[in-house]
Amino acid sequence: MQFQDLSDIQHATRRSQREFFRFGMGLLFVVGIMIYSTLALGISGERGIMVVVAAMIAGYMAMNIGANDVANNVGPAVGSKSITMGGAIVIAAVFELLGALLAGGDVVSTIRGGIIDMNAIPDSDHFVWLMTAALLAGALWLNLATAVGAPVSTTHSIVGAVLGAGVMAGGFSAANWGVVGNIVASWVVSPVLGGLVAAGFLFWIKRAITYKSDMISAAQRTVPLLIGLMAFAFGTYLMLKGLNKVWKVGFWQACGLGAITGLVVWGLTVGAVRRRAALLSNTKKSINSLFTLPLIFAAALLSFAHGANDVANAVGPLAAIADTVLSGGVSEKAGIPLWVMLIGALGIAIGLALYGPKLIRTVGGEITDLDQMRAFCIAMAAAVTVIVASQLGLPVSSTHIAIGGIFGVGFLREHLKSNYSQMLEEIKLHHSGADKEVVEAFLDRFAAADVTTKQAMLSQLKAHSADVSLSKKEYKKMRRVYRGELVKRSAFTKIIAAWIITVPMSAGLSAFLYWIMSSVL
Repeated sequence: MQFQDLSDIQHATRRSQREFFRFGMGLLFVVGIMIYSTLALGISGERGIMVVVAAMIAGYMAMNIGANDVANNVGPAVGSKSITMGGAIVIAAVFELLGALLAGGDVVSTIRGGIIDMNAIPDSDHFVWLMTAALLAGALWLNLATAVGAPVSTTHSIVGAVLGAGVMAGGFSAANWGVVGNIVASWVVSPVLGGLVAAGFLFWIKRAITYKSDMISAAQRTVPLLIGLMAFAFGTYLMLKGLNKVWKVGFWQACGLGAITGLVVWGLTVGAVRRRAALLSNTKKSINSLFTLPLIFAAALLSFAHGANDVANAVGPLAAIADTVLSGGVSEKAGIPLWVMLIGALGIAIGLALYGPKLIRTVGGEITDLDQMRAFCIAMAAAVTVIVASQLGLPVSSTHIAIGGIFGVGFLREHLKSNYSQMLEEIKLHHSGADKEVVEAFLDRFAAADVTTKQAMLSQLKAHSADVSLSKKEYKKMRRVYRGELVKRSAFTKIIAAWIITVPMSAGLSAFLYWIMSSVL
């Protein structure tokens, strides 16, 4: 046997050992849930068994949320090398737990988002089967999406699952198709808004800092303002979405408190950024380092808000099932007991630690190349878009916003790169026949100039040169050079396809599972 063959066998063995360890830890968590819910709840009979089964499925669902959804919060920070994978997992796990336990909802709608009319459900037994089927279907779909490396919306997964089982239980008339239409609209609204906001911030940073000849002075003026805006956005975002259990405030009150937070942070960072920037070299790479600490804070705050809001996707159906079994009927709102919240919080943290790195790598580096500035813009888009959408009453998905932000900065880079290349080609055409040294000297001055000077140089060149320009065919050729280079089209296609089929797939799977349960039980 060759040495290379032995090396391949050892590598495969280590990989299988890691997979076995992850599977074993996840199974141990689910078995622990089974033991606790069997011994501690004191519910016997067929319905008691359903609660135990639902608790185990909820733990499985929570782990899948941790494996898939949390990557959006920390992926850009990891991809930009602002934080290591291990550091990101620790930060995200801790703040997801804190968000779920400290600010998670007290109650959850028993029919997620009002998409099903409860009067159409035959009885409480069918309701328990409906919620169990929805929980399992949502978890299975998330597991499949994670396996293929596609970040999808967990909210859409559970909504689609409830819709499918609800239609199977009560017919098509049981569904609130207006609410379903709003969810479908969010497929477009969320990524488009996230992409536009992220691209807008990146364009601002480029114009205000990296396109300047003196980037140090520009950064000293602009970076504190950006950090203050981040504090405003995240302060408002957390009060609206992350702390609504602890402290309920109105939209404008949250904005006002967020603005005060932003002003305070801006004042505190002006001096610190000025001193730090003075020690840096006048390069884009050096300026990027000023965004590292804000990115770490952004990852922590996004994880806290995610834990506070999305834990209900894992344990909401379980809370509804437990409430139905204990009360003997279906209620509009179900309280979330501490043991149910713990299942969701611990499951998200365990799923993130065991299976999160795959999606974190996908989000952080397999769609487009991210540095600290670009990652900062994506984090800002996540907060700003949720705030704007909340005021406008638009349904948005945090997953779609984050991924849309990544695509937004990538497509902006493609556009700017192709435009710059076109400028260089036009400069060469205008210098046609000139000495090579003359052309290279002009190109060197053009590359070192800021945006205003570049525009003046181009205007002056065109005013004193022949009317030369690229044809449409040449422009298209220039754009094709960067198409697919800065944004991977294979990742784009895979993610969009996964988004489109999330609700139909989870709905179909849930309807099938409900049919099996209702037939057997």
